[in-house]
Amino acid sequence: MGAVKPENGNDPPFWEQPLDQLSDAEWEALCDGCGQCCTHKLEDADTGEIYPTDVSCRLLDTCTARCMDYPNRKRHVPDCLQLTRETAGTLPWLPDSCAYRLRAHGKPLPEWHYLVCGDREAVKRAGVSVAGRVISEDEAGPIEEHALIEGFTLVQTPDEDEDEDE
Repeated sequence: MGAVKPENGNDPPFWEQPLDQLSDAEWEALCDGCGQCCTHKLEDADTGEIYPTDVSCRLLDTCTARCMDYPNRKRHVPDCLQLTRETAGTLPWLPDSCAYRLRAHGKPLPEWHYLVCGDREAVKRAGVSVAGRVISEDEAGPIEEHALIEGFTLVQTPDEDEDEDE
């Protein structure tokens, strides 16, 4: 496919422009399709630290990391948060690789971003996409069992019913 080129060869590509200068279509095009924003996160009530999980929104196609009904997602998932130009740089749970976050902070897109390299599959090869690495919230069971905390492993404790049998 090749990298997307600006219409006027003298102008920088739209993804290098300040966010407030982008059209709605250009804003939407910034998304690399990684799906990380569509995974559930857990927040420690004491520290405020946010932990990722491998549980995705019910609308996320877990094989492709694409929303199965993006235009109508708010109807199906009322708490789906729509990123805006104003919030993109303020949400701590957005991954550091997120194009919206990067551009909100004036940073360039990574080399694997499809707008830069022209390849929509590059996000998967770069290991950034959640495609094939998440489970839908409809199938996951208790979300606490899906926290991805480096250096920690979930230890199952016996159920109270099992203790009574002994």
